[in-house]
Amino acid sequence: MAPMTSLPLTVGFDLDMTLIDSRPGIRACMRALAERTGTYIDADLVVTRLGPPLADELVNWFPAERVAAVSELYREMYPTIAIAATPALPGAREAIDAVREAGGRTVVVTAKYGPNAELHLAHLGIEPDAVVGDLWAEQKARALREHGAGVYVGDHVGDVRGARTAGALSVAVATGPCDAQELRAAGADVVLTDLTELPAWLADHRAAA
Repeated sequence: MAPMTSLPLTVGFDLDMTLIDSRPGIRACMRALAERTGTYIDADLVVTRLGPPLADELVNWFPAERVAAVSELYREMYPTIAIAATPALPGAREAIDAVREAGGRTVVVTAKYGPNAELHLAHLGIEPDAVVGDLWAEQKARALREHGAGVYVGDHVGDVRGARTAGALSVAVATGPCDAQELRAAGADVVLTDLTELPAWLADHRAAA
């Protein structure tokens, strides 16, 4: 049986490719990183597999012993290159607002470096109640439990695993690298096309609960 939300309602959201289309900003930042380090990086390939932590991507382009230092460099470069280039995905603001209008709280739980995640949200005028960064897949369960999230919305099979580990309802949106079939196969309880469908789903879910 799918887990039910508790009252008061708390909904967690992933960030990259769930609330924001981070591809333009990450592509630009990866290209700048390649130029800065003199290392070839296929930025177009990178943005087809967003979701996992930065280090998991950088190890494809740099020796393992350099990944920590290059990660720090990337994070330093990121605000001036990626924030303004990154738009909200359709329905992102409305999804956050729908939870608030239902009397609930929202928490963004993301693998992205927390301060940069907060910069994205502030730039776009999206105001969750809390932001927790640097957590991926099953690790996200810790923050979801701490904030009492009964629902977690994400675009990646890793997000599905995080929700399931936390005992939260997994609501997946097919706006990232994983298609609807992959998300269902991973165990998503609900699969939506994108966040524009979330307010209606939430109203139905609350009524049923």
